[in-house]
Amino acid sequence: MMAVYEPIKGCSDEKEDAGMANPEGIRRDDVDVEAAAAIQISEPTSTIVACDPIEEDPLPVPPQKSQPGQRLASLDVFRGLTVVLMILVDDVGGLLPAINHSPWDGLTLADYVMPFFLFIVGLSLALTYKKLSCRELSCRASATRKTLLRTLKLLVLGLFLQGGFFHGVNNLTFGVDIEQMRWMGILQRIGMAYLAAAVCEIWLKGDDHVTSELSVFRKFRFQWAVVLVLVILYISLLYGLYVPDWEYQIPVVASSSELKIFSVKCGVRGNTGPGCNAVGMIDRKLLGIQHLYRKPSCARTKECSINSPESGPLPSDAPPWCQAPFDPEGLLSSVMAIVSCMLGLHYGHIIVHFQEHRDRIRQWIIPSFCLLFLGLSLDFFGMHLNKDLYTFSYMCVTAGAGGILFTGIYVLVDVYGYRWTTMVFEWIGMHALMIFILLACNILPILIQGFYWKQPQNNLLSLIGV
Repeated sequence: MMAVYEPIKGCSDEKEDAGMANPEGIRRDDVDVEAAAAIQISEPTSTIVACDPIEEDPLPVPPQKSQPGQRLASLDVFRGLTVVLMILVDDVGGLLPAINHSPWDGLTLADYVMPFFLFIVGLSLALTYKKLSCRELSCRASATRKTLLRTLKLLVLGLFLQGGFFHGVNNLTFGVDIEQMRWMGILQRIGMAYLAAAVCEIWLKGDDHVTSELSVFRKFRFQWAVVLVLVILYISLLYGLYVPDWEYQIPVVASSSELKIFSVKCGVRGNTGPGCNAVGMIDRKLLGIQHLYRKPSCARTKECSINSPESGPLPSDAPPWCQAPFDPEGLLSSVMAIVSCMLGLHYGHIIVHFQEHRDRIRQWIIPSFCLLFLGLSLDFFGMHLNKDLYTFSYMCVTAGAGGILFTGIYVLVDVYGYRWTTMVFEWIGMHALMIFILLACNILPILIQGFYWKQPQNNLLSLIGV
């Protein structure tokens, strides 16, 4: 079972209310749940009850107002759908380039996965901390310590799963040279975004009483100030930093001990190409080029692959940066990833402070379409959609799409009550972290492959063609 952690209610010892009851019968005090913050921050419940359909009407009549007592099933469905999408693009993306990650500029189905997870994390946090209203410093400090511990566990888990310790399917060896370990990754980015959003929710929540749409922004005005600062910081660094010439080394194919040096000529500001952008420069300076991802998607661009957008041999006139490491979950790009999480946090605030379905849907759908329009407009005027750089336009489009998709799921599942149509996604969403580790990180195939008959090639995976 996927563990859950208890929503923080403050410093009191009150019992959980009926609306937050544990549906699985698990004592929350007895389970270790912090690692679930990566993909399943919590299993929050919402104040939603679907009305029984009127027998004379073939369509169910949605309730006008939500009532306490039932979990927010649409959030589980959204999480499960995102996990399925992640597994689909990982396993099929190589066969269907149209759904694989875009080599550089552009947007494909796979490029929605990370922003959707971040959006879900933020939305879950709003529900988790909705009872944190105590003003005592010790109470908020305690919540912060727990957040730091969860973040640390996420970082360690990310290093273990994606730092290079496992060598992948069809390779029974394991272990990694710490000098070559990849520091960043999916769980590390989610952990950073989770930490930033959780700290903002713990410490930067006003005491204003919410009575209207405008009062929501007033209550969380300091959080929106953080969002504004992060956006300005990211854009300023991306377009303002000077990127000098740089070089890197890779082993010669014939001999692993002999190194070949490549020099990349830059000397520019504001470049958003694969070789001379500020995102890569910051990672090379702070993390070290030997700790970056060595199979970046930019290696599938037309400049670097004769089979673009698929992987392939280098063209004869390939630029020198084609074989350079580049981390799509780098430091500067994670700044904008935090903004995605903060936007999800705002959508969660709408659930907490508004009970009418109509109010919630209106306050979700309008900003979602505004974000979508803003992102597409920026792309048209030159700020391209780019997942590896996590550009502002990319953040807007994916956040808007996430808001629209979540709103649709909410209407289908929690308003009209069609949960039976999404039961599989809901179950996956309730066990998201376990599925991510076993399938998306190839832990299950590696474990199965470890049992073979006489030769490593004679294993269960070989029988199904993996």
